[in-house]
Amino acid sequence: MYITVSSSASSSLLRAASSYSRTRLFPSFRNLSPINTTSPSPVNHHRSLASAAVRSFHCSVPRWSHRLDWRSPLSLRAQIRTVNPVIERLERKFATMAAEHPFKTVLTSLPKPGGGECGKFYSLPALNDPRIDKLPYSIRILLESAIRNCDNFQVKKEDVEKIIDWENTSPKQVEIPFKPARVLLQDFTGVPAVVDLACMRDAMNKLGSDTSKINPLVPVDLVIDHSVQVDVTRSENAVQANMELEFQRNKERFSFLKWGSTAFHNMLVVPPGSGIVHQVNLEYLGRVVFNTDGMLYPDSVVGTDSHTTMIDGLGVAGWGVGGIEAEAAMLGQPMSMVLPGVVGFKLSGKLRNGVTATDLVLTVTQMLRKHGVVGKFVEFYGDGMGELSLADRATIANMSPEYGATMGFFPVDHVTLQYLKLTGRSDETVEMVESYLRANKMFVDYNEPQQERVYSSYLALNLAEVEPCISGPKRPHDRVPLKEMKADWNSCLNNKVGFKGFAVPKEAQDKVAKFSFHGQPAELKHGSVVIAAITSCTNTSNPSVMLGAGLVAKKACELGLQVKPWVKTSLAPGSGVVTKYLLQSGLQEYLNKQGFHIVGYGCTTCIGNSGDLDESVASAISENDIIASAVLSGNRNFEGRVHSLTRANYLASPPLVVAYALAGTVDIDFDKEPIGTGKDGKGVYFKDIWPSTEEIAEAVQSSVLPEMFKSTYEAITKGNPMWNQLAVPSSTMYSWDPNSTYIHEPPYFKNMTMDLPGAHGVKDAYCLLNFGDSITTDHISPAGSIHKDSPAAKYLLDRGVECKDFNSYGSRRGNDEVMARGTFANIRLVNKLLNGEVGPKTIHVPTGEKLYVFDAAMRYKDAGHDTVVLAGAEYGSGSSRDWAAKGPMLLGVKAVIAKSFERIHRSNLVGMGVIPLCFKSGEDADTLGLTGHERYTIDLPSKISDIRPGQDVTVTTDSGKSFTCTVRFDTEVELFYFNNGGILPYVIRNLIKQ
Repeated sequence: MYITVSSSASSSLLRAASSYSRTRLFPSFRNLSPINTTSPSPVNHHRSLASAAVRSFHCSVPRWSHRLDWRSPLSLRAQIRTVNPVIERLERKFATMAAEHPFKTVLTSLPKPGGGECGKFYSLPALNDPRIDKLPYSIRILLESAIRNCDNFQVKKEDVEKIIDWENTSPKQVEIPFKPARVLLQDFTGVPAVVDLACMRDAMNKLGSDTSKINPLVPVDLVIDHSVQVDVTRSENAVQANMELEFQRNKERFSFLKWGSTAFHNMLVVPPGSGIVHQVNLEYLGRVVFNTDGMLYPDSVVGTDSHTTMIDGLGVAGWGVGGIEAEAAMLGQPMSMVLPGVVGFKLSGKLRNGVTATDLVLTVTQMLRKHGVVGKFVEFYGDGMGELSLADRATIANMSPEYGATMGFFPVDHVTLQYLKLTGRSDETVEMVESYLRANKMFVDYNEPQQERVYSSYLALNLAEVEPCISGPKRPHDRVPLKEMKADWNSCLNNKVGFKGFAVPKEAQDKVAKFSFHGQPAELKHGSVVIAAITSCTNTSNPSVMLGAGLVAKKACELGLQVKPWVKTSLAPGSGVVTKYLLQSGLQEYLNKQGFHIVGYGCTTCIGNSGDLDESVASAISENDIIASAVLSGNRNFEGRVHSLTRANYLASPPLVVAYALAGTVDIDFDKEPIGTGKDGKGVYFKDIWPSTEEIAEAVQSSVLPEMFKSTYEAITKGNPMWNQLAVPSSTMYSWDPNSTYIHEPPYFKNMTMDLPGAHGVKDAYCLLNFGDSITTDHISPAGSIHKDSPAAKYLLDRGVECKDFNSYGSRRGNDEVMARGTFANIRLVNKLLNGEVGPKTIHVPTGEKLYVFDAAMRYKDAGHDTVVLAGAEYGSGSSRDWAAKGPMLLGVKAVIAKSFERIHRSNLVGMGVIPLCFKSGEDADTLGLTGHERYTIDLPSKISDIRPGQDVTVTTDSGKSFTCTVRFDTEVELFYFNNGGILPYVIRNLIKQ
């Protein structure tokens, strides 16, 4: 086990102690020296002997900073004196090790402009290798990390050479290790991560080892943003009312997370009501460059949310990983990754008047999806970069998962530095960031001649060609130009059921459902908008589109237009800064008049936390089989995600969300048809309410101020009364409550020993489910509401939980019993075994019975039968949801055979010991004549040494069919995980051996 001890550990601790009295409570973490952050030098690769001594410095009381543990200065100093001889011995040993660093000759000093030294850094120019000058900037970050962490054990000189020679090695799918500077969590994925850490401590204890080895070694930031639901809307009191309901539902989860922030070192928990994780990361948590005890290095982050990529817009390398991968990274394990290809995306020109960043990102998403960028980095460059604000860049980077890339990277330039100043980073910090990145050839200055960089492939876009658009009705990359929307909608009604079809009979397409809405006559048709939500980090971090939405609302009010009261409208900003500038501009007043009151600070509708529709609206939809629509400024619109009753879901910019709410339908041609009738009795058209680019720019210039960011994030550290009143135990071991329906001890390590389970094939397995293409993690492990007739509902009802208190699957991810029952519980699941019937059921092959998937899986397990899943292309696309791998494993699924996998989900399956297999090109279950009623045997060697990454294996069935698949263990390290039964057992055994 590796722990962090600086070369001046005792002095650092004394500095931290003395700073306590100066800083009082809740200092900004940026201004303090770190005690236990990620290692800046190879010294820290050999430090397990110091673990007990240094960990004793950490306290178990709340803290809002990675830099300081809140212990009495006197008691802290007393402990320092007690262990000082140990520290001195370790320092002597570390000093010797430092001299042995393979790249010690490139360790360079960075001078301060006014004299003195900013710190030291591993210099890429000092390598004097001309290949580095041609490397994409994103690859240079991987290179610097490999050099800094090189110890010829976890990171070898050969790994450094692979990265330097990227132009030749990347096409060969070579494997490299990567150590991120920090880890980012949100509460839906954070709760199971903390549950796993607590459970790993129990496992260490049972195996007779040191439980304190289970502690994050890099900064871990957890932002609680996924729990708030849109229960109360159209009210000045909506924020408070929804937060009170959020705490009522989630008190146990929140208490658990607060316990985690005290029980585990180096973990910062940002309380509910603060903002959306990726916007908080962009505006506050992102460092761009770390300065850890005088060692400078680029910020990098992996997060348990796929949209962690938003930070790429700030020039910070970041991407989503599975929760189990993130846990390993927290515990000091290097991430094993395939050295990616990099797509160079050249931008030129300027967006036309009235075109938004959302229109741009939907266009880019479609282009990259078509190009094929899964598993690759995308790096943006070109003259058009200067025309994009940092917020525009972050919008594009945010949707990397939707276009399939690992990253959508924007190197640091002058626009980045301006944003850092705007968001309250100090001038000294910004100067240090620029100086370091320039010195290490990681800064782009478009005022200077650009050296040509090499990319794996190239794309180009003239920004002037982007036109207003939305995406839907079921996938983010199905872009529809606004001018074609009416025709596209009518095609969707006619088309057969699919991503672009609902198969509504001609005679039923003009159906009108009349109903009474609180005594007021109302009606719905196919395409009627029933949810209009300004939500999601993708857009609420961008002042231009948020203020643009306010201007649309203002113009509509002035012309006499009003959103129909049965449209569920909501505004959920990604941070308190948005509220400040909407109030400053005077536009929140008009948004309120149109029903877009602020409902909370979190993801809300974008992740399915839409809350219930009014009963009268819900009944009108259900009883008349209406294809109702939701329009949201989110990043995901998979069927069944936003709301179970909105089968058509469209992604749009915030101003377009307001426009469609006013129109009340997606079945409209904005160029030719009026949105409504104004107070003068005349038709009001789209052009009458749409603001110009100049109007928006003026609003941004006058309303978005640096002080807003400073005051918001100073307040964030103080929490809120409901959070601060939560009492948590001080124990470092969690006391599991067997009666809890939120937090439950998972079974992953219950029978674990130090003996390896070994590799294994699969024999005579039944097919649990047979899928087509584009099965998302929402299909596999839904985050939304728990259906009243589901196995999860039965479990909760049996334990005295009433339907109104079910909460969501996402909120119960700390309970494996609920989540196993919620696996494949999506009501829109299409399983070929059901011959066209849609829903969360399957056929139990031996008996032919139709059962809930969970019930069928338990029947197989009880009989001692393994199961497999058959699937098409893009299996596991969508959110980086570790429960989409944990759930199938708990159901007894031993392998998934698919045409292709989404990157993170494939990794998650490996992490849980489930075998991912790919059909050969041109083959799938249908072409091979597989029905899912066969039994499957996968001929995988029983010795791990006989398995190679990406090798072919034979699959045979009891019907006599035989076919070849590629086993998708992509690296040697993944084979080690498989041999251990998963990544977490691998980590535990390694820690015990150390």
